[in-house]
Amino acid sequence: MDLWMKIGMAVLLGAVLLFLIPRIKPMMAASRQGSREEWLGVALILLAVAGFVAFLMSTL
Repeated sequence: MDLWMKIGMAVLLGAVLLFLIPRIKPMMAASRQGSREEWLGVALILLAVAGFVAFLMSTL
C-alpha cells in the first residue's frame, strides 16, 4: 500500500505541475515589480524568521 501511495502522490504532483506551469508565465508578466524598500522589508522578515528558528534550534 505504501508504494501505491507514493505512486499516487507522484502522479498528483505531476498533474499539478502540468496545470500550473503554463499559467505562471502570464502571471509573472502581469505582475508589478517590487521596489527596493519592499524587497528589503521581505529580506528583513525572512532574516528574522531564520534567526528565530536558529535560536529555537540552539536551545534544544
